[in-house]
Amino acid sequence: FCGPLRTPPYALVHTHTRPPPLAGFIMMTPQLFINYKLKSVAHLPWRALVYKFLNTIIDDLFAFVIKMPALHRLSVFRDDLIFLIYLYQRWAYRVDRSRANEYGLVPKDADPAGP
Repeated sequence: FCGPLRTPPYALVHTHTRPPPLAGFIMMTPQLFINYKLKSVAHLPWRALVYKFLNTIIDDLFAFVIKMPALHRLSVFRDDLIFLIYLYQRWAYRVDRSRANEYGLVPKDADPAGP
């Protein structure tokens, strides 16, 4: 299964199974750049990120338990890298409660002088 490309059909299947894990990784990265430019994580859907985190943990467990190609095993750990960067951004860019949200509303208990 993980050997060299021996036949044209095998080569075709092998080359068509490489892009999907990379596509998932690429789809997660734009949020990192948005967070960096805004210097804020107030707009992040944390509930969705918790589900992604659970999915990542399950993928990691299966990557260690099940015999699989090295490419898939590496794609599992790329998702971990993105999630660790998300956590770093959560720590580095605190949520500014005095900042107006996407609807232009500021909470009443927010300090006007800032955090």
